[in-house]
Amino acid sequence: MKKIVLTISAITMIACGSKNEQTVADIIANKNIKEIKAKRNSLLSDVKELENAIATLDTIKRAALVSTLTTEVSDFYHYVEIQGNVETKQNLILYPEIGGALKSILVKEGQKVSKGQTIAIIDDSGLSDQLAQLEADAGLAKTTFERQERLWNQKIGSEIQFLQAKTAYAAKSKAVDNLKKQIAKTQLKAPYGGIVDDIITDQGSYVMPGQSPIIRLVNLSDMTISAEIPETFIKYVKKGKKVDLYIPVLDAKAETIITQTGNYINPNNRKFKVEMNVPNNIEAKPNMSVRLSINDYHNETAILIPQSIISENEYNEEYVFTAVKKGSAYVAKKTFVELGKTSKNDIEVTKGLTPNTHVIVEGARSVKEGQEVTILN
Repeated sequence: MKKIVLTISAITMIACGSKNEQTVADIIANKNIKEIKAKRNSLLSDVKELENAIATLDTIKRAALVSTLTTEVSDFYHYVEIQGNVETKQNLILYPEIGGALKSILVKEGQKVSKGQTIAIIDDSGLSDQLAQLEADAGLAKTTFERQERLWNQKIGSEIQFLQAKTAYAAKSKAVDNLKKQIAKTQLKAPYGGIVDDIITDQGSYVMPGQSPIIRLVNLSDMTISAEIPETFIKYVKKGKKVDLYIPVLDAKAETIITQTGNYINPNNRKFKVEMNVPNNIEAKPNMSVRLSINDYHNETAILIPQSIISENEYNEEYVFTAVKKGSAYVAKKTFVELGKTSKNDIEVTKGLTPNTHVIVEGARSVKEGQEVTILN
């Protein structure tokens, strides 16, 4: 369309009309505000008539250039993004059950051990010598009891002698058993198979029961991932739900499922705990940070559009521009929509759009209602 520019001189010519009429300069020189306003209104009226005439006579019109996307049905998944941590329930610091000097440490850091394997020995402080004496006493008590029992069965001797021998033998045997249990505590054994992660106390140090940490034992074969989920998602996050995970430090991605959901809402943060297994192909370590994506919504017939093309009017109503056929051309139409879940740069349209609709993408911010558009794509 040819652009028509009205210069001050052109407007002045329109204003003059005849030699008898005052020029714009004359009216301004008079400094009469009423006359100046009246002249301005007269000129604006003339300019509007000229523009209307141009619009009527100009047959070469330029349509707005836009690009569109054609809406289609999509299988849409929405995910909750949660931070989790790698944990292992078999991550223990082993303490002695008896006091004494740490006589020997039988393992090294990083060494694999099996369940029940002796990994450290504490000096028994003479308990073995006491055990030998007690066993000798118990042996004598046993012999005495057996003799008294034979006599008693033959109706020889008194009942009290038989009972005293029986009681003495039982007491000595019990004392031997107790001392053996006490000596057994001098051997620190692995409660499960795992890896010696850290030797905390040096050999030769004096250790106290329940107070002196000796070794940290970790089992990395049975690790889990735990996370806390806001209670608003409790009806979506269930046992067996698939989860996508990403461990940033390993740059590793994998899929797992929720194996356990908590039955308790933490009143401090209104969250509940979920747990899942670490996939076998991930070499994770305890306390690693994990990003979890848990699916909480699925729509098999969703219509998605870019979030960037959404506009909003003064009534907080959201709309997009669509290109609709009008005769042989396309025009822009303001289409109000209702929106649902988001996924990265896209948003779900729950109402207002149907499949095979041309939604204006490039140029959506510059077109107007009813404006003719040329679709480039």
